[in-house]
Amino acid sequence: MSRRRQIYEGKAKILYEGPEPGTLIQYFKDDATAFNAEKKGTINGKGVINNRISEYVFTRLGNIGIPTHFIRRLNMREQLIRQVEIIPLEVVVRNVAAGSICKRLGLEEGEPLPHSLIEYYYKDDALGDPLVAEEHIACFNWASQDEMQDMAAMAIRINDFIAGMFAAVDIRLVDFKLEFGRLWDGDYSRVILADEISPDGCRLWDMNSGEKLDKDRFRRDLGGEEEAYQEVARRLGVLQNDDNAPGEVFDLSAHRGRMRTGAPKKK
Repeated sequence: MSRRRQIYEGKAKILYEGPEPGTLIQYFKDDATAFNAEKKGTINGKGVINNRISEYVFTRLGNIGIPTHFIRRLNMREQLIRQVEIIPLEVVVRNVAAGSICKRLGLEEGEPLPHSLIEYYYKDDALGDPLVAEEHIACFNWASQDEMQDMAAMAIRINDFIAGMFAAVDIRLVDFKLEFGRLWDGDYSRVILADEISPDGCRLWDMNSGEKLDKDRFRRDLGGEEEAYQEVARRLGVLQNDDNAPGEVFDLSAHRGRMRTGAPKKK
């Protein structure tokens, strides 16, 4: 069977035309980038794991009434999704100080915020995805007032739900990124959740040890990226033998021991 026509390739995913009008196939890559693609690498099996985690999260969000682009998982690396017009904003929800907000505001990493904070970033790699205010969004018509209200309301509800979901498996949801799109029906559109929710776009810390279980391991050269992603999937119960997921779920403490002793990584 021939490969369908490619529509778009991003840093972590490729979009192909779907089998029906208004659908796309979303393919998850193993490519890893950080600092607006200044740092590049590969996390073996990341696409497989992110596909399963995102399927799991989007399905659960759909069950509580959050509209999403997700239709179904097709195979180990692909999902069938609804075609949307992506709103050019990254919506970041922060629960704990980490990452850029610490540098901007002089906060100590790990400091709980007084309440969950929503930030907006303009999606433009050439500009470094700058932080923007709601006034910028209105001025440049990146999203309407109604769309902003919908995105903010969904972001808070998603945060409340998945923070509890991760807490149930002893993972602290520090912050995460969302993207939304317009689903068109003739001249009418509504805002729905798009993109993915996975360790690529979330900061996830073990509640007991503080171990980072997300892409910060790649950003900071901590090592153990594959093990961390697999650990999140294992705790959520989404690893399946039929997916041929790469390798076993490693013990992160054992990984740290190997790094200290210089022992070869277990195959």
